[in-house]
Amino acid sequence: MKFRDFLKEKLYYIILLAFILISSDILLMIYNISLFMVLYITIVPILGFLICLIIEYNIKNSFYKRLEKQMAELDEKYLISEIVQNPNFIEGKILINTIQDIDKSMLENVNKYKHLTEDYKEYIELWIHEIKIPIATSKLIIENNKSKETKSIDEELGKIENFVEQVLYYARSNNVEKDYYISKTKLSEIVNSAILKNKNILLSNKINLEIGDIDKQVVTDSKWTIFILNQIIQNSVKYMNKDIKTMKIYAEEKKEKVILYIQDNGMGVGKGEIARVYDKGFTGENGRILGKKSTGIGLYLCKKLCDRLGLGIEFNSQKDIGTEVKIIFPVGSHTNI
Repeated sequence: MKFRDFLKEKLYYIILLAFILISSDILLMIYNISLFMVLYITIVPILGFLICLIIEYNIKNSFYKRLEKQMAELDEKYLISEIVQNPNFIEGKILINTIQDIDKSMLENVNKYKHLTEDYKEYIELWIHEIKIPIATSKLIIENNKSKETKSIDEELGKIENFVEQVLYYARSNNVEKDYYISKTKLSEIVNSAILKNKNILLSNKINLEIGDIDKQVVTDSKWTIFILNQIIQNSVKYMNKDIKTMKIYAEEKKEKVILYIQDNGMGVGKGEIARVYDKGFTGENGRILGKKSTGIGLYLCKKLCDRLGLGIEFNSQKDIGTEVKIIFPVGSHTNI
């Protein structure tokens, strides 16, 4: 708060005071009042007015500076009404009361939409569990009536099942801590479960799958990690465009971490697009080639869930050469269960 701006706000008061003093001086001079009395009657009100202005400026300036500092230090700006000190001037009190009313109204609206979101999330989860029943039933019917046609139907059902699973994990991704169980588990069991889950899509796309050393122990939630690996495998298969399609999965144990590698010789991603692969809805040039087959949600979910689980994820790719995804499991002193 600049003193110059403060004086501009008081300009009408200054003009009014000047008018009153000049008028008074003219009257005093008409009645032959001594010069000392004229100066005294003029100077004293001016000094008193200036002192009041300076005191008021200091009070308001210190309050607003403190308010600005507290706002700058706060990450959650809406909490300012909880920590700001009550001012001792009327405009400041009105301001603080207004901020508190706004915060109260905002919190009421946030809680309202939070409840609506929770209701919607509960409905989605319920719907997902219900839809899984006819999917499982359809798969059982197909298993008992094998033919070329039912095989194709089974593949499409597998895609539906994956999309349904994506919706479920997306709905739960903001509250992973309520649904995960961190424990020591064999990485081979996680990888084998993900491969088994994608058995049909790997076979139908004639993927040469090479499994290296994955006999490692990691600390994670196996269910969520299987989902992450499942998305990476499906993404890899989706962008395979070579005559000989190859996927390699292996692990390395390094100091205080285990790294799981998933490599393929697919379409690859251009250098300029690598930084955006985790953006929600980003499909890039390859997505435009595939058209409606690409949603741009898989890697976004993988990154989000890895962050929630305390895992690292790295994406490296070269156009027309292939892609490598690394999932990094911290171990030892870097792991918190």
